[in-house]
Amino acid sequence: MGVGGVIFDGASVLLAKRGQEPAKGTWSLPGGAVELGERVVDALKREIQEEVGIEIEVGGLVRVLERIIQDQGNRVRYHYVIIDYWGWKVSGHPTPGSDTSDICFVPLEGIRKWDIHREVLETILMAVELRDRASAQER
Repeated sequence: MGVGGVIFDGASVLLAKRGQEPAKGTWSLPGGAVELGERVVDALKREIQEEVGIEIEVGGLVRVLERIIQDQGNRVRYHYVIIDYWGWKVSGHPTPGSDTSDICFVPLEGIRKWDIHREVLETILMAVELRDRASAQER
């Protein structure tokens, strides 16, 4: 099981360039594997701290995805259940960790121009809607 985070900093969202397989070299949401006995939200906070170097606050669940990646012989190479949350940067300066080759905050207005997987874009757009709805309820 894995976790991912749509992490906001104002009108920008955090993307991480994967430094390892699967999908090495692609831009994605930061996150990683849940360790045995670890709560999912705690895993997200730990992974963001380890791989990006920032502290976050978690706003809520965006969605659950299942990703099955096959090799050229159609054998299952990876099978992940990924739980994506949205949240925001609390403190720290983003720096790439061991599993990321680059990271950056991307302005939301230009996110559709980035070369990211369709599911990543959908997750970001869903998170924007959830964040905006939560913000409106606070007013």
